Amino acid sequence: MKYFYAWVLLLVACTGVFAKDAVLLAEDPVVEQRLIAISEELRCLVCQNESLAGSRADLAMDLRRELRNLIKQGKTDAEIREFMVSRYGDFVLYRPPVKPSTWLLWLGPFGLMLAGLVALFVYLRRRNSEVAASTGLTEEESKRAEALLKEGEK
Repeated sequence: MKYFYAWVLLLVACTGVFAKDAVLLAEDPVVEQRLIAISEELRCLVCQNESLAGSRADLAMDLRRELRNLIKQGKTDAEIREFMVSRYGDFVLYRPPVKPSTWLLWLGPFGLMLAGLVALFVYLRRRNSEVAASTGLTEEESKRAEALLKEGEK
């Protein structure tokens, strides 16, 4: 049994002998860095909640390859974004521009918040008037009761 463990240990120790050098993922690190910076701002068309840089979908890999080619052709970042928008629309951008077609996207949350505040205000006013009405006192009786309470505090 000792020899068996010795052989296993020897085999495990020799596994590094067969290892090869790691293959470089990027031919040009500068191009890859630009690719990552650009693709972080673009939405994956398949995954939709992931950036193009983080997506593992086949279409995302194809688009990254296309972006890499555009970078190698000497296109600027703005030209590359414009290329993607012309092909896939503003949907591909994580931060779409403010224009009439995207106003709902930009202003919608504020509109919903304002509508919620108005609804809350109306609800509270209505509830206060219902509470006041449920006491069974008239307005004069309520004022007299408040006056008596104030006199009692003094």
